[in-house]
Amino acid sequence: MSVNRNERRVRGDLSRVLVVDDEADIRELLDLTLSRMGLAADCAGSVAEARQCLERERYQLCLTDMRLPDGEGLEVVRLVAERSPETPVAVITAFGSTENAVAALKAGAFDYLAKPVALDQLRTLVKSALNLPAAAAGKAEQQLIGESAAIAQVRELIDKLARSQAPVYISGESGSGKELAARLIHSRSTRAQGAFVPVNCGAIPETLVESEFFGYRKGAFTGADADREGFFQAADGGTLFLDEVADLPLAMQVKLLRAIQEKRVRKVGSTVEEPVDVRLISATHRNLRECVEAGVFRQDLYYRLNVIELRMPPLRERQEDIPELVQAILARIAGAGVSVSEGALQALCGYVFPGNVRELENILERATALSAGSEIDVVDLQLAPEEGEGVPASRVGETLDDTLNRVERAAILDALAKTGGNRTAAARLLGVTFRSLRYRIERLGIDE
Repeated sequence: MSVNRNERRVRGDLSRVLVVDDEADIRELLDLTLSRMGLAADCAGSVAEARQCLERERYQLCLTDMRLPDGEGLEVVRLVAERSPETPVAVITAFGSTENAVAALKAGAFDYLAKPVALDQLRTLVKSALNLPAAAAGKAEQQLIGESAAIAQVRELIDKLARSQAPVYISGESGSGKELAARLIHSRSTRAQGAFVPVNCGAIPETLVESEFFGYRKGAFTGADADREGFFQAADGGTLFLDEVADLPLAMQVKLLRAIQEKRVRKVGSTVEEPVDVRLISATHRNLRECVEAGVFRQDLYYRLNVIELRMPPLRERQEDIPELVQAILARIAGAGVSVSEGALQALCGYVFPGNVRELENILERATALSAGSEIDVVDLQLAPEEGEGVPASRVGETLDDTLNRVERAAILDALAKTGGNRTAAARLLGVTFRSLRYRIERLGIDE
């Protein structure tokens, strides 16, 4: 039953929330809670009543149950999206009904609450939702460069993901811009005023993973001489970006899954759990589904993280963006005094870039240093020869695996030589995790 018109008139200057639930006590609880937050609520008990409310009023937020007498909450999500696409919608699901929550998030819902509704979580959700327009406006940020169809599709999906609280999994090759995409999602979301905390999961020693993620109490272990917050606490109210999430040990994957499900974490050495309000974005250059099939990544955690996937295209799929990227990168690293010759630009546009945008940046930084004048020429780029050009006789008939192993071995040895054998620094130079570099060294039988 909806709020009467007289009450609406009295509260007309307040932000309006549409509450859709077939249980009168739930409607009354939500109405009372919202009223104490200074908000006006219209209540509906069915999809049909919700449709009537949407025809009469504009709302700043909608809260809807998933199961209604004449349909599903997904219908309300779609109705709001059609009539008022700027209005965030949160769904209320039965406890443990993950499938419903995921379906709603994919349909465009902003967030979800599990029954019985926890009022502290409700208040946090409402505050986040009503801050959405202000948080998204006018914030300076690094942009995705290019006008190709592939990058335009990425931009469009980022804008949609920024309106949601759904966990996002970003896939793509090394150097394709996964962290940049994560930062853009954060900066355009309701959490823009909160912290963006990036974590390289492969760079943390296995013995320290739990304390780094969840923090620890003084005296929890040798060297713990004071309480310390973890990544989850640092990202409270903001976004936690788990880069190279496939490198997490299985034991930590179990604890991460619990933290995601309960929205609470326990510091090492503590007996109590603390609530955390964190949005998770994860990424890896590996195929996460294959990791699940190989038994090195938990299937239940995979489905929790991969609610919505954003694929970052490799540079070879958006080669028309290379001239604009070159111009932007040179402006950043060298200012207006350095340019690229027509021949050099053609060479770059014809190169396959196995290291993607990061490799392009490295090539231009090196070329800027090597160039004798203010114009970068083909010889300054030092690009690898095309297939069949100058190939030694010993490599004729070489298989693809042989070629890839040879190039990988040379790159690793070069990085190790440049860093004096420091594997951590070499991994950073190559743009891979320490764990990944160690695996590659062992696989290729490299003797340092």
